[in-house]
Amino acid sequence: MSIGLRPAKTNARKAKRVPLTCRLFFFGENDFEGEARLVDLSTSGCRAESQVPVQVGMEFRLSLFLPDYQWPLRVERAVVRWVDGVTIALEFLTLRPAQRDRLITLTIMSKSTTL
Repeated sequence: MSIGLRPAKTNARKAKRVPLTCRLFFFGENDFEGEARLVDLSTSGCRAESQVPVQVGMEFRLSLFLPDYQWPLRVERAVVRWVDGVTIALEFLTLRPAQRDRLITLTIMSKSTTL
């Protein structure tokens, strides 16, 4: 069972989300790891669905297997912001510049086309 609830205020979002489905792997402390299905993506975070229980405040490294390249987009540090059943929201805290550029390009492209 997941701990932490979705905040009542959802208009505090930093960037517009775009719908996008792909695989996401997360890696935490003490060999904690899991897999999720990405639901949507923005330049500041994502929403995903996972059968692996997580808690608000947990921090992970992420690998997102996006449709724009063969290799995954790496997020050095992300934090769980809310949990609602199997749905989780992650905020990206640390990305390398090349990864951030790739994410910006992908979200801009996906606003005008369907991936």
